[in-house]
Amino acid sequence: MTTRVFRAALAALLLCSGAAAALAAGAARYSDSGPEPQLARIFDLIEENRLETAYEQTQALLKAYPTFRLGHLIKGDLLLARTRPLTAFGAGGGAASRDKVADLREEALARLRAYKTKPNTDYVPRYLLQLRPDQKYAVVVDTQKARLYLYQNDNGQPRFVADYYVSHGKLGTDKLKEGDKKTPIGIYHVTASLPRQKLGDFYGSGAFPISYPNDWDKRMGRNGHGIWLHGTPSDTFSRPPKASDGCVVLANQDLDAISKNFQVGLTPVIISNSIEWLSLDDWEAERKALLGMIDEWRRDWESVDTDRYGRHYAAKFQSDGQNHAQWIEHKRKVNAGKSWIKVATQNISMFRNPGNEDYVVVTFEQDYKSSNLSNVMKKRQYWIKEDGRWKIVFEGAA
Repeated sequence: MTTRVFRAALAALLLCSGAAAALAAGAARYSDSGPEPQLARIFDLIEENRLETAYEQTQALLKAYPTFRLGHLIKGDLLLARTRPLTAFGAGGGAASRDKVADLREEALARLRAYKTKPNTDYVPRYLLQLRPDQKYAVVVDTQKARLYLYQNDNGQPRFVADYYVSHGKLGTDKLKEGDKKTPIGIYHVTASLPRQKLGDFYGSGAFPISYPNDWDKRMGRNGHGIWLHGTPSDTFSRPPKASDGCVVLANQDLDAISKNFQVGLTPVIISNSIEWLSLDDWEAERKALLGMIDEWRRDWESVDTDRYGRHYAAKFQSDGQNHAQWIEHKRKVNAGKSWIKVATQNISMFRNPGNEDYVVVTFEQDYKSSNLSNVMKKRQYWIKEDGRWKIVFEGAA
């Protein structure tokens, strides 16, 4: 029998992913929620040529996930293997199109790759530099692995909760414009909760719009709208890795599990092509360095020295239609009328962009007092690297 092709083809691709030996053996691992453990066991049994046991495990898998199309395809293959040798994954799919079989094969690869190459729970995504105290959870999506990771705010440190398989845009990532069928890469927030009752069955158990395009996207000329986290139709457990028009799509049971943790207007959703992981020591060092830069900006503002204050702003900074030089001159005139300034910042959040553009989004509550003016506002800044130093390229009300 040539049934070994099931596992052999998948194993070859999994080895090519290059992530298997990323972390030390025996370290704490990520959760085994979802069908991945059963799926991995089934392929192991097929490789061992224990086809009847694999069939029994597939039946158990389908009992737990009745609309899991990948499971049904494997079942078809195992049934066909009783009558003749199999020469290709998906041969038991009957009249299923080659495209559909290819999609299910890609889903199998994505699920098994994520299961076999899990990151160490002592590592955190580089992008979650600091959560505000009232931001209870954060979401990080890895489109390359078709995986979503949920983190809890544990006194400012991201703590892993669970991970889930997801689908994203048909034509990949780095969304640029309306209708390009791509998923955006960047830092966003949940902006609304749309219940099942207000949606068609296509969106499953609900939908959560996110804040694409954000301020940075608009600055870079990106457009479009309607990027959501949402579920699947009632007859579909999951969709292929690249199957949406740009949204991030989860199985309904997974969406239900994570959405109870969402806070509209607060929960960050960071979408990446692939996640860069940091040890907690490296994460803490990067976090402290950026907090130090923010505090230095605050203290230089309090100095009423416009040159010291202005060195924190990038050459491409613009504000209210003024370029950097015009804005600095405006600030110089404003400061000339003040004898003192006091600035307090609190509830700071910091998220680093996961894409090619290197920037950090900083949001905080600002309490400004001076000899002739006082105000309190929620501010958002975008910091970029310029000449090896972090500087502000955009700021405004959050």
